[in-house]
Amino acid sequence: MKILCFLQKANAVDSRASVDNGRLHSPGKSLTELENIEATQGMSTETAVTFLNRLMAMVDVLVFSSSLNFSEIEAEKNMSSGGLMRQCLRLVCCVAVRNCLECRQRQRDRLTKISLASNKVHENLQSVTGSKTGVENIIGNHSPIKDPDRLLQDVDINRLRAVVFRDVDDSKQAQFLALAVVYFISVLMVSKYRDILEPQREIARCGSQINRNIRQEINSPTSTENPVTFPENSKEKEILTPIEDVQVESCIPHTDSGIGEEQLAGLMNGSDLELVARSDAVSELLSSLSSEVKKSEECLSEAQIEVLKPPSSISSISQGKGMNVKEILKSLVAAPMEAAESGPEPVSYPDPTVKREAQPILPMQFHSFDRSVVVPVKKPPPGSLAINTVGGTGSANLVTGSATNIISPAAATPKSMINTTGAAEAASSSSSSSSSSFVNGVTSKNLPAVQTIAPMPEDSAESLSITAKLERALEKVAPLLREIFVDFAPFLSRTLLGSHGQELLIEGLVCMKSSTSVVELVMLLCSQEWQNSIQKNAGLAFIELINEGRLLCHAMKDHIVRVANEAEFILNRQRAEDVHKHAEFESQCAQYTADRREEEKMCDHLISAAKHRDHVTANQLKQKILNILTNKHGAWGAISQSQQHDFWRLDYWEDDLRRRRRFIRNAFGSIHPEVLLKSAEDYVADEDIIKSKKTFRAQTVVNQNAETELMLEGDDDTVSLLQEKEIDNLAGPVVLSTPAQLVAPVIVAKGTLSITTTEIYFEVDEDDHGFKKIDPKVLAYTEGLHGKWMFSEIRAVFSRRHLLQNTALEVFMANRTSVMFNFPDQATVKKAVYSLPRVGVGTSYGLPQARRISLASPRQLFKSSNMTQRWQRREISNFEYLMFLNTVAGRTYNDLNQYPVFPWVITNYESEELDLTLPGNFRDLSKPIGSLNPKRAVFYAERYETWEDDQVPPYHYNTHYSTASTTLSWLVRIEPFTTFSLNTNEGKFDYPERTFSSIAKSWRNCQRDTSDVKELIPEFYYLPEMFVNSNNYNLGIREDGTVVSDVELPPWAKKPEDFVRINRMALESEFVSCQLHQWIDLIFGYKQRGPEALRALNVFHYLTYEGSVNLDSITDSGLREAMEVHIQNLGQMPSQLLIEPHPPRSSAMHLCFLPQSPLMFKDQMQQDVIMVLKFPSNSPVTHVAANTLPHLSTPAVVTVTCSRLFAVNRWHNTVGLRGAPGYSLEQAHHLPIEMDPLIANNAGVNKRQITDLVDQSIQINAHCFVVTADNRYILVCGFWDKSFRVYSTETGKLTQIVFGHWDVVTCLARSESYIGGDCYIVSGSRDATLLLWYWSGRHHIIGDNPNNSDYPAPRAVLTGHDHEVVSVSVCAELGLVISGAREGPCLVHTITGDLLRALEGPENCIYPRLISVSSEGHCIIYYERGRFCNFSINGKLLGQMETNDSTRALLLSSDGQNLVTGGDNGVVEVWQACDFKQLYIYPGCDAGVRAMDLSHDQRTLITGMASGSIVAFNIDFNRWHYEHQNRY
Repeated sequence: MKILCFLQKANAVDSRASVDNGRLHSPGKSLTELENIEATQGMSTETAVTFLNRLMAMVDVLVFSSSLNFSEIEAEKNMSSGGLMRQCLRLVCCVAVRNCLECRQRQRDRLTKISLASNKVHENLQSVTGSKTGVENIIGNHSPIKDPDRLLQDVDINRLRAVVFRDVDDSKQAQFLALAVVYFISVLMVSKYRDILEPQREIARCGSQINRNIRQEINSPTSTENPVTFPENSKEKEILTPIEDVQVESCIPHTDSGIGEEQLAGLMNGSDLELVARSDAVSELLSSLSSEVKKSEECLSEAQIEVLKPPSSISSISQGKGMNVKEILKSLVAAPMEAAESGPEPVSYPDPTVKREAQPILPMQFHSFDRSVVVPVKKPPPGSLAINTVGGTGSANLVTGSATNIISPAAATPKSMINTTGAAEAASSSSSSSSSSFVNGVTSKNLPAVQTIAPMPEDSAESLSITAKLERALEKVAPLLREIFVDFAPFLSRTLLGSHGQELLIEGLVCMKSSTSVVELVMLLCSQEWQNSIQKNAGLAFIELINEGRLLCHAMKDHIVRVANEAEFILNRQRAEDVHKHAEFESQCAQYTADRREEEKMCDHLISAAKHRDHVTANQLKQKILNILTNKHGAWGAISQSQQHDFWRLDYWEDDLRRRRRFIRNAFGSIHPEVLLKSAEDYVADEDIIKSKKTFRAQTVVNQNAETELMLEGDDDTVSLLQEKEIDNLAGPVVLSTPAQLVAPVIVAKGTLSITTTEIYFEVDEDDHGFKKIDPKVLAYTEGLHGKWMFSEIRAVFSRRHLLQNTALEVFMANRTSVMFNFPDQATVKKAVYSLPRVGVGTSYGLPQARRISLASPRQLFKSSNMTQRWQRREISNFEYLMFLNTVAGRTYNDLNQYPVFPWVITNYESEELDLTLPGNFRDLSKPIGSLNPKRAVFYAERYETWEDDQVPPYHYNTHYSTASTTLSWLVRIEPFTTFSLNTNEGKFDYPERTFSSIAKSWRNCQRDTSDVKELIPEFYYLPEMFVNSNNYNLGIREDGTVVSDVELPPWAKKPEDFVRINRMALESEFVSCQLHQWIDLIFGYKQRGPEALRALNVFHYLTYEGSVNLDSITDSGLREAMEVHIQNLGQMPSQLLIEPHPPRSSAMHLCFLPQSPLMFKDQMQQDVIMVLKFPSNSPVTHVAANTLPHLSTPAVVTVTCSRLFAVNRWHNTVGLRGAPGYSLEQAHHLPIEMDPLIANNAGVNKRQITDLVDQSIQINAHCFVVTADNRYILVCGFWDKSFRVYSTETGKLTQIVFGHWDVVTCLARSESYIGGDCYIVSGSRDATLLLWYWSGRHHIIGDNPNNSDYPAPRAVLTGHDHEVVSVSVCAELGLVISGAREGPCLVHTITGDLLRALEGPENCIYPRLISVSSEGHCIIYYERGRFCNFSINGKLLGQMETNDSTRALLLSSDGQNLVTGGDNGVVEVWQACDFKQLYIYPGCDAGVRAMDLSHDQRTLITGMASGSIVAFNIDFNRWHYEHQNRY
């Protein structure tokens, strides 16, 4: 089926031949229809021949397969019945003629070689003729030519026979095919007969006419229907050199009649010329002929004019549409002279030789029977016919012998349809002057002319020779013709009628039967009657066959053109898409390459950053090891080593209230001996600079209240949640990489911030010009320049401002430090937040841990948090609330220009004693610091009202209450602020008169100096070290001769610690509590800006306010830099948190049930002892743990006896005043502690007994046990295997054994617990070391990996002791572990393992036994023989005392102000921690106190007694508060 469909589509190729054949008998048809179709349809000759061979293979299948029925296919393809067989016949005829031409070409080659033997160009041509043609190369050994002397080859005869006889049953179709084949064979046979007669004349002419024929060839006209001279009308020809002329003309095959435009166009196209030019042989041959060509140019140009006149006689054949077959036959068989007579007068020829030859050559156009039938030529005048015949495309003789073989037929083939079919094209184009014009289709222009042979004498020898040739040539084909005549006799007899209507076939059949002679059959066919009859009757069938092919060709051509147009449209669209896709692909590739390059750059950056970090870490580790080894108590330390060379600096560690109180060893410490002091003249110059900087034109003030409010509640957070979800799914090494600035005190370092899925990296750009200018001493104190922070360490993320722009973030870490980054824009800030973990602003402020909270504005954070309500209810202190306000308002330790701000609260710095009950000693917090002095207030008011500067908005104060310079002046005595101060002051200390040297003087300046409106910083309320020149800096001498060193304290403060304590007491006093909201209004609230600020005399320079300037809008870099410096010098307002008055704090009397209030008083008649609980066992209670928080699953007091029997005694939160949480009348008189039922009943003692044996040398005491915060587990030490163990309080079963020490573990301690119950556990041992462990509240094991609970690793190893560790205390909030060895001393370590210092008491305080540390920084140590010492966490001895009792237990109240002790005397005493002032003594008990603990509300003291009982005491620390003492 596919073969048949393909065959039908082959019309575009093979029907060209049929159309050409059709033109033989439709001479009126225009020649121009197909003249512009390239002969091979764009295929090379080799491809065309191969294609034709493949077509014939399909034809063979169709023709010889009699079982196939084509009717369905023909119907499907809209073909007429029998169309496929007719198509097959056309192809068979085509190939048969191609084979004929090949035979003739071979014969001519032999003749040409003979005729050129003596020619002068024989040498040049010999090499060319010897080479194979393109067709020969293709056909090779598979040529169908078995006998070149035969007319038709066996395969062609068999095909013709099969076509005719295949569908004999279909009589009409078979008769039509038979008639067409009769015509075809008859024409070929008569043509062959005449060709056999021609070679003698042709051989004679070959040698003498070479040069003349070249001239004729070059000067041959085009189609006589449209005469055009070759040189004048061919554009390509005009540019050819003479040599090229010869090349082109010599490559044109010789044909019968003149070549028209069709052949010239085919030859002159680019591909043909290219092929010609490539033929070296042609160039060689033609160069030898060029001289001949030049000589003949003159006469040729003359001949063109005459030759190309349109003929009249013969042109009627080509132009007369109704020309009948009889006329063609007459002309075909007419004598030569008859044809000459019928035309006009002969044309004169410039060359006599041509003229002589013209007459004999003329009639040859029509002598051959096949030419007259097949070739409807334009009939030229008799005189011009010779030129027409031999001209156009080749010389009759030269090309015969050489040119046809010199070049590939693809280059020289005219556009004829038979050429399209493949190999026949080559045959036709390479044929010589006697080729059959059927091959070339409608026009016979491609066939060489054969000269007429004059009637030859009846020579017997010649006759025999011709007869033999004829017999040989036709012996195979004649039987086929006879067979058709016989088998189709009835039909043919009716069809082939004579001129008078007689039946010719009857006579012919008689002749055929009587003789099998081929000659007789040929003679019969050559007779006039037969020729007329065949031409008239059979010719019509053949014409119909050919015309059908033409119609199919046109239809197929239209179809192909239509399909081609559609294909071109589709391809163009596809091409456009491809171009688009290619461009898109290239864009993607470029983007991908850029991304990869960026990623590689980032990777390189990360690698270099990691190297830097490793270097920094290595240095830190080296310094840590060095500190441990060279410490006085280290391995390399000497007891006599002097400590005067120790330098200390403030650590960046913050406690829960954001206080930085811890000092650590300073490797970069110095007394700065080389530093000079500023002189008074330096400040004059500085003031001039400041004045010059104030000439800025006022920028457009942005709407100060405009904020993009984020809704923090409800469904408006959907988008944020979606964004969070998307971000969480991000994969890849780096989620975000952006330029950023590390904002640290006094420096802003440019660099790159990279955020991965688990870490933050910052790498400073060390090549930055600004970075290179930074003092290395400052960089030494700057952390994070090559920073890496794990996501797991991040606890809070706050949006921050930098230089009044909302483009910064501050990230708070688990190690209680923070780092601040400034970004290019707010969009990057948002990206960064969404790349970080969802921690919000932490858990302290009652806000959800969401990214939208981190992005919320300060006002939103303030409104959404619960801190104001907690402050009002007095659940948090004034200090804590102010720190909260500073934090959410954008104040930070990382930017000295936005340092937290605190108020002055005390006004009396002169008296010896400070009475905090007197209102006169307190500042009026409703007024700003600048208007406290009425006289100065008037000055500021007048300044505002008389403002004259049009460029700057008016203000009251030209300086701010908080700037970087004032912060540094307060903290100049402690590192790293000393170095920071020197860096900002050109490496000099302040002029002594301006240095912060006296608190009283600073207060006076704030009241009198018109340029001094400083408020305080939080350190005034917790950091006594800031007032001490501990490093002995040379700060100069004042004009009155006073040396500037330590800060001069008020008379009522004997030491810095007193000042800080009293200042803090004042801050928390009732006077301040009642007014503090008014100060908040001024600094953070509605009086900060606008009309209320003006009314409150509280207007500052416009560049200190948030939103006053958009730095991004300033394009001038110089102006922008100056503006930034100006903002830095002026200071910055905190963000405005309220636009309405802040609510006041609730009265203490209204909140009397809250333990935090000093004015909360219970019934004074309450008994000191609440209850006594006696256990069945008499074993001393050596450990008491009161974990009584109501939210616990089992609030209880856990007790452990000396015999390791523990009890979980349930706690009832019923004791309290009416209205207190948990109060109920029914339970009001119930006792708070209920004995463990398993102990009381003595039933489940096995669940309460720790049976594992401890080492015999261990003395069981309170340090041997630790109870977790949820009361569910007990940790016990002292076992012989050097472990400590974890037991469940529910079952008493062992759950974990922890190894790590090299000797018996002697003491345990637990830090305070946070959310989830996580805490630190410290174990001390006889091996003189301590190990810091992490207790996981989630997994209830030591260590945070439940899969490795058997071998947990300690977080740190603490060394420095020389003896057994007997006591230890750990404070997670301060990050400190304080431990005491049996022989002393007490050492202070950080929880990272750094040994900070030894706490060295007086000479008689040597052997520490008990240690207690409060989060407020007090460290109480009990030594042997009743000696107590109080140390600050930074090692300063604050107080000491001796008692007569042998103390066994001590503890500090939650605020660190009160100490409770108990000992062998059975007396519980309460002391004031700061100075060991005794506050209260409880009634003595009948047994010694071994352990004690306080309930969560600090109301009940539970003691464990040596008698095996526990006693609950009422305790109220508030009654010893100074305000209570004053009022009651």
